[in-house]
Amino acid sequence: MAFLDLLDKERTIAGPGFNRWLVPPAALAIHLCIGMAYGFSVFWLPLSRAIGIKDPLACPAGMSLVAELFTRDCDWKISSLAWMYTLFFVFLGASAALFGGWLERAGPRKAGVVSALCWCGGLVISAFGIYQHQLWMMWLGSGVIGGIGLGLGYISPVSTLIKWFPDRRGMATGMAIMGFGGGAVIGSPLANELMKHFATPASVGVWQTFLVMAAVYFVFMMSGALSYRVPASGWKPEGWTPPASKANNAMITKRHVHVKKVLGIPQFWLLWGVLCLNVTAGIGILGMASPLLQEIFAGKLIGVDAAFNDLTVAQKAATAAVGASFLGLLSLFNIGGRFAWASCSDFIGRKATYFVFLVLGFVLYASIPNSAHAGNLFLFVTAFCIILSMYGGGFATVPAYLADLFGTQMVGAIHGWLLTAWSAAGVFGPVLVNYIREYQIANGVPKAQAYDVTMYVLAGMLVAGFLCNLLVRPVADKHFMTDAELAVEKKLAHDRDVSTMNTGAGGISNGSSSPAVVVFAWAAVGIPLAIGIWLTLQKAVVFFK
Repeated sequence: MAFLDLLDKERTIAGPGFNRWLVPPAALAIHLCIGMAYGFSVFWLPLSRAIGIKDPLACPAGMSLVAELFTRDCDWKISSLAWMYTLFFVFLGASAALFGGWLERAGPRKAGVVSALCWCGGLVISAFGIYQHQLWMMWLGSGVIGGIGLGLGYISPVSTLIKWFPDRRGMATGMAIMGFGGGAVIGSPLANELMKHFATPASVGVWQTFLVMAAVYFVFMMSGALSYRVPASGWKPEGWTPPASKANNAMITKRHVHVKKVLGIPQFWLLWGVLCLNVTAGIGILGMASPLLQEIFAGKLIGVDAAFNDLTVAQKAATAAVGASFLGLLSLFNIGGRFAWASCSDFIGRKATYFVFLVLGFVLYASIPNSAHAGNLFLFVTAFCIILSMYGGGFATVPAYLADLFGTQMVGAIHGWLLTAWSAAGVFGPVLVNYIREYQIANGVPKAQAYDVTMYVLAGMLVAGFLCNLLVRPVADKHFMTDAELAVEKKLAHDRDVSTMNTGAGGISNGSSSPAVVVFAWAAVGIPLAIGIWLTLQKAVVFFK
């Protein structure tokens, strides 16, 4: 059997007896790798002195960003490198939207392999760009090509997991998407150790680090992709009966909407608005959390009664260490919130879960200026931790929300279109927070108070998100596929009915899954994640000393 034949969706249909608990580790193997997109800031400082080594070799004053893309004679500015974040999330959303329909028909295994080639290939191109000192190659490699890999890798398991866990849709997607949030807690320490190992008097060791990480990630991502299995059409967990239609689950449909029609349905755009507003608020403060903490509490973080501008260089370095531990704490809540909130949504419903995000988020954002002015560090930090848990929880809950409203047949493709809201938020959030802060400071507002208006604006955005969520209703019958249309789509998607699975038809995956295989699969992703969380906890502990 040729390798390419293994990628066909027909080859991934699981036979009787397949253990569905093998699918989440496969998804985690991919998400833990592409989640390093969140940790790319670990490279900014070394790359900003890639030529100067000890100190940055500044570019001529007035050099444009376009010129900086091609220069070989001076070091890149951190602000220029940070555009990678925007490229990541713009191309994540764009690729997820454009290729989501193809993914549903090609299957998660083929999409996972393409994701691995793009993400790891992008790292290799970026490594060559760093070696040649060409910023445009970094933008192209990791930003554009890697961003496409992010999009395909991110949505590849969504439809599959929802179909494997119809009894726990939220928990299933929460397990996988938790991995995306956890990718940085593994990748960042690994990158730091690799850069230390490869650093020499003539190199900061970043391009070598990119190559090693590309190789490691490729092994994990390919292993995850090749481990994907999809259930036969009509499969359900043994002993589970779909709940009868009741008032409390009226939002959950048993029919299916085609992705080609979803852009014309109001509920899609309402959810787009909810996700965009929730993510804009979260991602805006995530990128500024450390400087925000340092500028507001300044010397109080290290037991000194002084404003930020009055601190010495050594004292600012000490507050920066506290800020780094604060980011570690937020990362843990971001990870935990993805699983906890998504699992909670299985019991209280997706719409109710988003109401909690938006109402509680409004209260917390609005309370931050008061806790900051009162110097109450505990309340300030608690608010941020809960906000970040809901930021992550929003990502993990929305695929199940989509499946409830639009059905499961094409939920991966629909999720891909919805992720354009993330792309938009990736631009709006940082711009909103940064420009309001700069405007405030330019007009004489002390740094400790420069974020007040921002918090109130973000709280107002959540009010708009609340109204969008309030307007979400069950989808009208006219938007669903007819039985004939659904049959055509299932044929195009190479679905196999569960009633045929005992016939021994060719191309069906072996259904046997020993407990030892399941344990090994979970250990392969669980041990690195546990190590990453432990290292992050150690950093976070510094915050409480």
